Amino acid sequence: MKTDIKEKAIRLLCNLIATPSFSKEEDQTAQLIADFFKTESVKTQRYQNNVWVANRDFSPGKPTLLLNSHHDTVRPNPGYTREPFRATIEEGKLFGLGSNDAGGPLVSLIAAFLHYYDRDNLPFNLILAATAEEEISGANGIEALLHHLPPCDYAIVGEPTQMEVAIAEKGLLVLDCKALGKAGHAAREEGVNAIYEAIDDINWFKHHRFEKISDVLGPVKMSVTVIKAGQAHNQVPAECDFTVDVRVTDAYSLEEVMEEIRSNVKCEVKPRSLRIRPSSISKNHILTQAAIIAGCKPFGSPTTSDQALLPMPSVKIGPGDSARSHSANEFIYTREIEEGIDRYVTILSNLEKLITTG
Repeated sequence: MKTDIKEKAIRLLCNLIATPSFSKEEDQTAQLIADFFKTESVKTQRYQNNVWVANRDFSPGKPTLLLNSHHDTVRPNPGYTREPFRATIEEGKLFGLGSNDAGGPLVSLIAAFLHYYDRDNLPFNLILAATAEEEISGANGIEALLHHLPPCDYAIVGEPTQMEVAIAEKGLLVLDCKALGKAGHAAREEGVNAIYEAIDDINWFKHHRFEKISDVLGPVKMSVTVIKAGQAHNQVPAECDFTVDVRVTDAYSLEEVMEEIRSNVKCEVKPRSLRIRPSSISKNHILTQAAIIAGCKPFGSPTTSDQALLPMPSVKIGPGDSARSHSANEFIYTREIEEGIDRYVTILSNLEKLITTG
C-alpha cells in the first residue's frame, strides 16, 4: 500500500469534515467526493447525492463486490466544545463531525478501492458507492442508488466496528401504539381510562420474551420509549399513545414479529416502516472467510446501518468505534484509518485468493 494513498484519504476526510453534510443536505460532499475521484482519473457517476465508481477492468461476467459507506452526518451533539466542522489532529486523534461515523470507514474504503482500481484480471468487479441519507434511513440513499448500479453479488458496508466483522445486524421496528378508552370526569365513576388500558400492554412489551434466540444476535429486544396521554388533571383520558423500539434479530422476519405483537396486545399498533430488516451472512461465506483470515473477529451488531437495505449478502466492518458515533467532540485515530485501509486491502486480497482457488 502506497503511503500517499493513506495521506490522500486523511486529507479527503479533513475536507469532508469541513463541509456540512446533514442528511438530505449532502450535495456539497457528494461534489467533493466526485471531484476527488476525477483528480485520480477515475470515471465518476452520480445519482442525486450518491456517488459511485467502478474498477477500470470491470467485466459483467465476474461477481461484483460493492464497497459502501455514507457521507451524511447527524447534527452536532449539544455537548460539543470544539468546532464540529474544523478538522484538527491532536495526539493522533482526528477530531470533527463525521470523522468516526462514517468518514473514517468511507475514506478507508476509497483508498482500498484506489489500490485495486487499475488491477488487471481481478476475479471480481469492484464498485465503490458513497451514499446519502444513511443517518435517517432515507429513501434517496443506497436503496435508491441500487437501481442504477450493475447487479452486485455481495457487499462490504463501512461502519466503525474497530475492524471486527459484523456478520449479523439487528433490524428495527418503531411502533406507534394507541390505547383507547372513553373520556369522563375524574371526580366521578365514569369513562374508561386509556392510561390504565395501556398499562397492560406496556407490561407485556416489558416482560414478553420471543421464543427463538439468534446464535449471533441473541434475543429480540423491545423497549417502550415514549408515552403521551391526557389534557387536564380532572379529565379521564380517552387515548394513550406510546412508542415501542423493537430490535429484531435474524431469527425472525419483521412480519413475524408484528404478528406476534398484534396477537398479544389490545392497543392499535402501527409500524413506521418495514424497511430496516435484520441481516445475517454465514461464517462460511467466501466474504466472511476473507475477513476472518485477515484477522477480523465475527460478531453480531445491535446497531442498524444501510446493511439493512441491501438485498445481497454483506458484512459490516470499518475503522473507528461505534461508541464514539454521534458523541460530542467526535474523533477517530489516524492510525485506525491507516490500519483500516491495510485491513480492507488484505480482505480483498484474501477474497481474490479464495475465488481463484475455488
